[in-house]
Amino acid sequence: MFEAKPWVKYYDYNVPHTIQFPKIPVQSLVHLAATMFPRKAATNIYGSTMTFRQIRSQMLRLSNALIKMGVKKGDRVGLALPNCPQYIVAYYAALSAGAIVVNMNPLYTHDELKFMMENSGLQTLFTFDTVLPVMRPLAKELGLKNVIITKVTDYIQGFPVSTAKSLDLEEGWKHFSELVESATDESMPRVNVTSEDPALIQFTGGTTGLPKGALLTHSNLIAGTLQGSLWGNSITTYIPHAQRAVIAAIPYFHIYGNTFSMNWGMFNAATQVMFPRFELEEFMAVLASVDEITYFPTVPTMVTAIVNHPKAAELDLGAKIRLLSTGGAPMPVELIQRVKDIGIFFNEGWGMSETASVGISIPILRHKAGSIGCPYPGNEVRLVDVETGLNDVKPGEPGEILIKGPTIMQEYWQNPEETANQLKDGWLSTGDIAQMDEDGYFYIVDRKKDMIIAGGFNIYPREVDEVLYQHPKIAEAVSAGVPDTYRGETVKAFIVLKPGVEATDKEIIAFCKEKLAPYKVPKLVEFRKELPKSAVGKILRKILRDEEIAKSKK
Repeated sequence: MFEAKPWVKYYDYNVPHTIQFPKIPVQSLVHLAATMFPRKAATNIYGSTMTFRQIRSQMLRLSNALIKMGVKKGDRVGLALPNCPQYIVAYYAALSAGAIVVNMNPLYTHDELKFMMENSGLQTLFTFDTVLPVMRPLAKELGLKNVIITKVTDYIQGFPVSTAKSLDLEEGWKHFSELVESATDESMPRVNVTSEDPALIQFTGGTTGLPKGALLTHSNLIAGTLQGSLWGNSITTYIPHAQRAVIAAIPYFHIYGNTFSMNWGMFNAATQVMFPRFELEEFMAVLASVDEITYFPTVPTMVTAIVNHPKAAELDLGAKIRLLSTGGAPMPVELIQRVKDIGIFFNEGWGMSETASVGISIPILRHKAGSIGCPYPGNEVRLVDVETGLNDVKPGEPGEILIKGPTIMQEYWQNPEETANQLKDGWLSTGDIAQMDEDGYFYIVDRKKDMIIAGGFNIYPREVDEVLYQHPKIAEAVSAGVPDTYRGETVKAFIVLKPGVEATDKEIIAFCKEKLAPYKVPKLVEFRKELPKSAVGKILRKILRDEEIAKSKK
């Protein structure tokens, strides 16, 4: 009989085998940090800081203002913002009012955002000036009750603070800073929020091509925050809370940034060094200005860019960054070795929106090349037969990952069919195929779905295919993830044109840019006379992908 949970004996020496998860709502993390370190910087955006006490004060003001505006427990509040203090204040304020946050990438197109807004039924939206050309018509079309607008630079010293007038806001819309300023009630909202209440709708791609909203509870998010924090014990135990800092370069609207930068930052009373966007020169300049970083959650593309930068050596990264972890895509073995040679502790892991980004991770002191590691404390993982989804496979054999634990979503929002499909007796079917070795370390070997992971972002090729088929010159099309040294994978479109027409790759890419978020747009286009098909006429995406992988190995 194979040993149950063989991985536990390989946990780092001070990582607990079990965790007593506190039954508290997520906003309690702000109150804890503000009480313990009231004057410490909670956020640092290009040198402008806000203390934990100031974050708490603005959170309470905004929360009470939302309640006055009619936001009730269970209402959905949309956040379409980049990383900035306003996101943090709005996120915890909405939760304090008992609302459910709906995370949205502000750079999504009209159609993508419309689906998320309609599906979640949100009536309150926080967003910012740069995306108003998309948000204005959307808000009118959907008849949103409350729209609150900010400008990212409003919280950066040295820049003038915008106003409702300067942003030319619609009548009835609110300006973020003016709303917080005019709200004076800093009492704790009299809303009973329990740990089992829903907290966040995190959209993720679906097998049908349409996104699904993973509904995560306060309990899920608190569990993920504690699992992620305690996993780093072997490093963070040496760093006093007063000195802790975390880099917030992964967007908060992505579950990875939400759990591992923002909530991790609050729980650890760490200063969040924020980047509204990842621009390399800007990033290196900020990194030069900070003394030390406790934790840097990132993706391989960022790591590649940073360690290869001309200033990397003079910044002495090994003396600046204590722990770096990656997710979203496999980290090349040579790059892992390079990070370790610099003197930075490293780990990588696997998680999903449906698991609050927390699932399996490499023990920091006992790394195994190519592995995603072991399940976090409190998680159970099985590998089951890929075809039937029923029987557990033997050690060393590939099987689909099923995971059960405290971070597993409650359901897919208003999608009972997909919920029943993916969740059975608390076990989540992940669609990822892995093998487990004799120590209980897991290795991803394939994807059941055809998902593309480019630069840490999940892209569902069917969504790209549907846009390609809208082009008037295209007869047949299919997209696939092809190897890319920088992004891990990139999107390539394979196209058969209609008879008698001509088109260029630039034309196809420009068409896609109008209908897809930038990271989903194909970077490569190949025109073919025909596409490989099965006996029943289905285009064989896997054959095209395999051809590209073979080319990359030559």
